[in-house]
Amino acid sequence: MIQQVSEFFEDFGFIGLFIHSFIDAIIFPIPAFFTQVSLSMLNPHSAIWLATVGYFACLLGTPIGYLIGKKFGEPVLHKLLKEKWIEKVSELFKKNGEAAILIGSFTPIPFKVFTILSGCFHYSIWKLIGYAAIGRAVKFYVVGVAFYFFGRASEEFVTSYLTYIMGGIAILLLVLFYFKKSIAKKKKQRIQKEQENFAG
Repeated sequence: MIQQVSEFFEDFGFIGLFIHSFIDAIIFPIPAFFTQVSLSMLNPHSAIWLATVGYFACLLGTPIGYLIGKKFGEPVLHKLLKEKWIEKVSELFKKNGEAAILIGSFTPIPFKVFTILSGCFHYSIWKLIGYAAIGRAVKFYVVGVAFYFFGRASEEFVTSYLTYIMGGIAILLLVLFYFKKSIAKKKKQRIQKEQENFAG
């Protein structure tokens, strides 16, 4: 199925990648990665331009996925979950949304999951676009640069090892966000203690 979808979009060249990347950020289940790889293999000299087309199409689709989540996702959640659970998850997403979006950009999890959830939990659309811009740029341009400089020889690296490399980046980012939260928490506790001692 993935091959059939990629071949369908591949027939339309740059426009096909643009459409695939655009709907990938909204609701389409198969990532645009496969179409990007197929087209980059056919024409490695255009790989960076293909990455640019896919990247900007993804960013254009991101706010639409967000609006779908905001308009339709929340009513569905209220039917499936208790109000207190929704409030708790929403609060967690608002506090850790940047980590979820940025880390999610490097994982095999379809990106529309994060655009829709951001809308569901009323996460800042500007932060969503900002963190998506960083994470998706890395994913699109690593593929583009690899094919541009190494041609078809980079196929095995992109298809076999890139997922593991991106997973490693995601884990590293998770650790960094954890330490950032820990440092911020300790700093807050220290300030509170100083204020209590001053008041006492």
